[in-house]
Amino acid sequence: MRSGGSAVKRLQARIRNLYDGESVTAHQFRYGLLVIDIVSIAFIVATSFIQSNVWIESVDVVFGLVFLTEFLARMLIVRKPLRELLHPVTWTDIASIISFLAPLAGEPAAFLRILRTLRLLRSYRLLSRLRADLPYFRAHEELIIAAANILVFLFVVTGFIYVTQHGQNPAIANYADALYFAVTALTTTGFGDITLPGTAGRLISVVIMIFGVTLFLGLVRAMLRPPKVRFQCPTCGLLRHDPDAVHCKACGELLNIPNE
Repeated sequence: MRSGGSAVKRLQARIRNLYDGESVTAHQFRYGLLVIDIVSIAFIVATSFIQSNVWIESVDVVFGLVFLTEFLARMLIVRKPLRELLHPVTWTDIASIISFLAPLAGEPAAFLRILRTLRLLRSYRLLSRLRADLPYFRAHEELIIAAANILVFLFVVTGFIYVTQHGQNPAIANYADALYFAVTALTTTGFGDITLPGTAGRLISVVIMIFGVTLFLGLVRAMLRPPKVRFQCPTCGLLRHDPDAVHCKACGELLNIPNE
């Protein structure tokens, strides 16, 4: 019994080191997860141009098993599993895993395919790692996060448009058509060559324009905002300072901001 418990603890320690450690292997593991997420999204886009077949469904299942293994490993090391399960990002993980493993239960329902794009949302978990690893990311964090917000929103909305309109709207023949409409709606360009008919289509367009413009303005604001250094003031906790700041603007505390 003790040997079994010790084996579990050793396994937890190894997994925790991969997620939180500073070794070369740990860094490679975390960036490997990000690469897998990006490859899975590319696979979703590419296969939208191809009729579903056995090999596509087989690759779906492979992705699903990889993501399921990673999810179970992460749950094994969390100190408060219930709290983790209540986190919205965990819900998107579970939904994404179900969508990839759907072929095991037969022909996957079309609406499940949109859930695969939600896999991108878990990439936000890597932001703290990127901040710690990359000086460039720390210097341009707000701009990169604003751009990531737009990309994630764009891909999720594109997946939703594709799933709800494909087969019903002749103008949406593939993922590229859905992406094209999403971009024109987000930028409020509205060429008019592709439209979403009906009340539901108009409501989708309105949501894309409202949230898209909001995110786009956030990106513009991040681009025009003077560059700041992320360093927590030991007295008041202010995080953003001028690169050459000697004292905190909020409380006057002497700062010791390290050079990159």
